[in-house]
Amino acid sequence: MAQFNICVLKGDGIGPEIVDEAIKALDKVGEKYGHTFVYDEQLIGGAAIDEYGVPLPDVTLKAAKASDSVLLGAVGGPKWDTLEPATLRPERGLLGIRKELNLFANLRPAKVWGPLAESCPLKPERLGTGLDLVVCRELTGDVYFGRKWRDEEGVGHDDMNYSVAEVERIARVAFDMAMKRSKKVTSVDKANVLETSRVWRETVKRIAAEYPEVEVDYFYVDNTAMQLVLNPSQFDVILTGNLFGDILSDEASCITGSVGMLPSASLSDTTLGMYEPIHGSAPDIAGRNIANPIATILSAAMMLRYSFGLAQEADAIEKAVETALEQGYRTGDIAKANEERISCSQMGDIIANLI
Repeated sequence: MAQFNICVLKGDGIGPEIVDEAIKALDKVGEKYGHTFVYDEQLIGGAAIDEYGVPLPDVTLKAAKASDSVLLGAVGGPKWDTLEPATLRPERGLLGIRKELNLFANLRPAKVWGPLAESCPLKPERLGTGLDLVVCRELTGDVYFGRKWRDEEGVGHDDMNYSVAEVERIARVAFDMAMKRSKKVTSVDKANVLETSRVWRETVKRIAAEYPEVEVDYFYVDNTAMQLVLNPSQFDVILTGNLFGDILSDEASCITGSVGMLPSASLSDTTLGMYEPIHGSAPDIAGRNIANPIATILSAAMMLRYSFGLAQEADAIEKAVETALEQGYRTGDIAKANEERISCSQMGDIIANLI
């Protein structure tokens, strides 16, 4: 019997509700397959600010580093949006833990599930053969982590930069993933304008030579955004930087019909990773038991696959999600006007029971 220690960061807003449902799925996996999951719950984001005065307390970071993996809900909310300095806002907790755990590779799969195809906002002829892609986003560099300052004239500055080594390591993650999928990578940059992007493209081309079986396209970010809505089925693995990846993965999520369906994994050089839904804390519906927990449940499945090496168990969760959808179960965000809507906890119970 294997034991895995999970640092649980429920966070703010709907975070506690959706994480609870993911834990139900993990517990059922443990029961069915003979594993033990031990949970160490800590605070991050707004909840941590209220308790400790900072968005990422030392006790949370220590627990995360000592764990086998981290399961995160969501952070932020209007209660903390105006805190000064900005380093005390909830989102800084998220950026901080990514940096401290060296989580440089963010994997964001976007898939149109068969039972939800009608929820896709694109016309069928645009969707083509469907949408099943992964955005492989570099997570610890780029303009988000560059130097920020205002000069004496009040002009704001944000330093965008990438080293060759940073691009090399994220490129290898993307190409390795492509080898397990459809052997196609689209590298996204703005090399016609940005020196950072020229370094990016030159480095990716060099790494691509190590993977002769993989087909590689090089797109500018604006063209990629357009192609995602014109012909999304052309993409398999999208490799890009932190800023562009943030934007493009959100665009891809909307094509699926609901951000409540999309998980993510943030990986390091080790098996330690952090897993979270891509949506926010949704404070407007927090505490009402109506959020969609599927993205968080699928994030837990990614944890099993990428951090714990439990592919069969991950498949079992994903199959349970698909079966629940095929049987017509819907939370409010994925339900049509005439469809019955179930609660967050009901969806969690149903998926757990189907594992």
